[in-house]
Amino acid sequence: MEICHNKTRYLLYIDRCSAHEFGTLGEFVAADVRVNGEACGLEKYIEGLSDIAAAFPNFHWRIEQLLAEGDWLAARFTDTGTHRIEPPGDPATGRIIIRQELAMYRLVGGKIADVWGDLSLAEMEA
Repeated sequence: MEICHNKTRYLLYIDRCSAHEFGTLGEFVAADVRVNGEACGLEKYIEGLSDIAAAFPNFHWRIEQLLAEGDWLAARFTDTGTHRIEPPGDPATGRIIIRQELAMYRLVGGKIADVWGDLSLAEMEA
């Protein structure tokens, strides 16, 4: 039953991300979240997602596969977006990106405590 609950909550989390409702993610992400093994914290985590949405205002995460085992989730996505807004020093290209993403999550108390994946804005802009 918990695995089903974790998957359902994760799907809600991805819906919020795709709607760019990052201010609500504290419901799903731990305050002391770690990213790729490094201490990050919720505020910086949200800042990273906000940076993606700023450069790609229509950025969307579509789940292709979601696997759960205990307090672990693995997700494969297709990410899409159009590079519309330029960060300082980088011109907006107007190009549409479509990329595959893999991410793994460890949950503690039903919230994302650790995440591993290719989460770099620079990678998407390249």
